[in-house]
Amino acid sequence: MIVVTGAAGFIGSCLVQKLNEQNHHQLILVDEFSHSAKNRNLDGKRFTLKIHRDIFLAWFSKNATTVDFIFHLGARTDTTEKNSQIFDDLNVNYSKAIWHICSAYNIPLVYASSAATYGLGELGYEDDHNIVPKLAPLNPYGVSKNDFDKWVLQQTEQPPYWIGLKFFNVYGPNEYHKGRMASVVFHAFRQIQATGSMKLFRSHKPDVADGQQSRDFIYVKDVIDVGYFFYNAIHRAENGLYNLGTGQARPFLDLVKTTFEAMSLAPDISFIDTPADIRDTYQYFTQATMDKLLQAGYATPFHTLEEGVKDYVQQYLMRNLYF
Repeated sequence: MIVVTGAAGFIGSCLVQKLNEQNHHQLILVDEFSHSAKNRNLDGKRFTLKIHRDIFLAWFSKNATTVDFIFHLGARTDTTEKNSQIFDDLNVNYSKAIWHICSAYNIPLVYASSAATYGLGELGYEDDHNIVPKLAPLNPYGVSKNDFDKWVLQQTEQPPYWIGLKFFNVYGPNEYHKGRMASVVFHAFRQIQATGSMKLFRSHKPDVADGQQSRDFIYVKDVIDVGYFFYNAIHRAENGLYNLGTGQARPFLDLVKTTFEAMSLAPDISFIDTPADIRDTYQYFTQATMDKLLQAGYATPFHTLEEGVKDYVQQYLMRNLYF
């Protein structure tokens, strides 16, 4: 059986769909399952069992011999949350417990790290293990993800095969429930749909023009393809941390213009101040270095921003559909 934690969430539910499409139906889905809108991400999907995250570790300890592989995607992902204890409990200690069980029972593990570990990018965006202890994330979420990465790299007892994926800016279907944490594409679509226009954050740096703040945006379908690649590359890919972006930063202005185009509307874009509560920790540029993934043998081209946004808007958002 394959375990997917965070299975009702954005990336987790898309991965479940991918696994179903590849004829994997013996799945154990782990999540909190109290959010009705979030649970709709699992409608129509095939699986063996749902387990609440609060009792999963006990279940896993007793049933580890029945588990063949685990995708650990469950985490608290709210970058505006300031309570570090929440992140310590859910993102660090919970992940350590899963790691220990996987190590004891020789269960392969793919887990979600984050590009938030890179902070302002002072050390670049290389998925090099040597820089992990030196990284300075900008918020408790990023700190928790980096704390776990640091801990992992110190362990002598390990799963037989493990991969940590540093997700960059993921967008795509099944994020209806995410509220403020949903992608810019989602918010742009909703705002354009409601008002016919879009407001972007103004740049607060003199050397960056309004709308030219740039991120490495990656379509969720590419993310789950990479996850499935590592499932199939067991013992062939080298254990370690891997960036998961496209390797190409694109300005927010390009993203929003592409959203207007996908909706067959002329762009109407204005700028507002970045909210004060996130201004000091706002990233103006991210771009994944992707050499390591390519060297591991991944050869499928990523969606361009234009291709991904068009598919997301026209096939899902405009039709209110799930993946």
